[in-house]
Formats: sequence, structure tokens, C-alpha cells
Amino acid sequence: MLIWLTIIGVWIIDRILKVLVQGNFYPNETIAVIPHFFHITYILNPGAAFGLMAGRTWIFVIATLLAMAGIVYAQFKIPRERKVLRLSLGMIGGGALGNLYDRLVIGKVVDYLDFRIWPFVFNFADSMIVVGVGLLMIILYLEDRKSGRTE
Repeated sequence: MLIWLTIIGVWIIDRILKVLVQGNFYPNETIAVIPHFFHITYILNPGAAFGLMAGRTWIFVIATLLAMAGIVYAQFKIPRERKVLRLSLGMIGGGALGNLYDRLVIGKVVDYLDFRIWPFVFNFADSMIVVGVGLLMIILYLEDRKSGRTE
């Protein structure tokens, strides 16, 4: 249940933020929140990070569907007590679905978080994917270490 609640929560927050940006900004418009550090910049990204693979929506659709299939499978295999693991999978799934929605409905992903110390603009869904994968990596590392497999 935690996986599904997290997926739904991440997707809803992502949609709300993207609707707010789209309703209040023109594409490529930016506003400084903290000058020279953090801006809200509305862009429509046709690809992945840095605009890579622009126009290859089908690759992202397939990758998202495969990730979601893995998450559905994991839902039935991971014990309920593994809450952080389930949370991490929900974050990944919610973020993936948030960006998939944009790709299928708009044709591009709505990005708006512009930290000027970072080379590209991203969104809440991207953040949830990164945090979810980071948590998953930490969990796997700690499990390997605990079992003595890590060098």
C-alpha cells in the first residue's frame, strides 16, 4: 500500500506544481527566487536531462512501463516491513509517471526548477526519481555490507 500511496502522492504534487508553472509563466520565462542561485524557469524539455534524445518519446514510454512493471512485481515480493524500500520504489514510480504524463499529453516534459549552480532545469518528478534511486542504492549497499559481500 505504501508504494501506491507514494506513487499517487508524488504524481499529484508533480501535477499541481506543473499546472501552477504552466498557468503563471510563458515558456522560457524565468523569475529569480534567490538571484544567481535559484530561479523558476519554465521550459518544455523534449528529451531527457540536458535535452538528450529529444523526439524519442517512445524510448521514455517503454522505460517507464518497464520500471512500473518492476515496481508492480516488487509490490508483491517485498515484505511490508521494508517501508523505506517501498517508499523509494513509490518515489521512483510517481516521478516516472509524472514525466510520462507530460510526454503523452503535452509531448514534452515541463521543467521549472533552475538552480544556477546546476547545468539544467528539472522538476519535482525528476527530484523524486533521483531521491528514490539514491535511497534504493543506499539500501542495497547496506544490505551487501551487512551480508559481507561488499569489499
